[in-house]
Amino acid sequence: MQNPGVSHVPAGALRTAFNALRLGLGMLWTAACISLALLVHVLSLGRTDWALRMASWLWAPGLLLEAGATWTVEGRERVDWSRNYLVVANHQSIFDICALFIALPVPVRFLLKQEMKRVPFVNWYAQATGMLFVAREDRRAGPAMRRDAAELLGKGRNLLLFPEGTRTRTGALGSFKSGSFQSAVDAGVDVLPVAVMGTGAIWPVAGFRHVRGGPVRVRIGTPIPVRDAAGAPLPRQQLARQAQDSVQAMLDAAA
Repeated sequence: MQNPGVSHVPAGALRTAFNALRLGLGMLWTAACISLALLVHVLSLGRTDWALRMASWLWAPGLLLEAGATWTVEGRERVDWSRNYLVVANHQSIFDICALFIALPVPVRFLLKQEMKRVPFVNWYAQATGMLFVAREDRRAGPAMRRDAAELLGKGRNLLLFPEGTRTRTGALGSFKSGSFQSAVDAGVDVLPVAVMGTGAIWPVAGFRHVRGGPVRVRIGTPIPVRDAAGAPLPRQQLARQAQDSVQAMLDAAA
């Protein structure tokens, strides 16, 4: 029998409050890590690779651990990391960036949506480390983004983007948009497909009320050449299909 003198808090309300606390701690952790990375960036006289690797060694593991996640990485041995790549991955959750920072053993820059420029700390870190931004709703922004991406790749740096453009509500893999693949063709840099699994269950599209811990897997695929055997550039549509098929095959194999 319920004691009339005792107030019972619904389990859903407790979970919401707990996840709100975790969100606050994650934001504080992010601000602290970015502040430290920016300090290192200044003291190292602008060596952006150090600040980028701090995200892999400090920020990303800490945020995943705080969310109750564990992780495994497969396929690093398939890649020659002395070369740089256009890395393309499926997009399930904001935790994808954490998982990918950890999985890739080299400094990597992300293509971020323009709205991230309004986020304190994240904007400062992204601009200091040379990440790229794109206005997804502005059709005129595409050519400029592709030129900037090709220039970045041409300098020997790794660029990572989500060619689906956004997260799908079901978690199923969406179609890869081909435009960004032109940057790899123009720079003569191979495309590296990567599959991320489990992040959508940790932070689903439904929001932070449903955040819960769980396993995360990242599987790194085989690089896709952007030129054929005769040295001719491949069409970007073909590269997008190959990359999407590769990511889908890795997702299917893990199912």
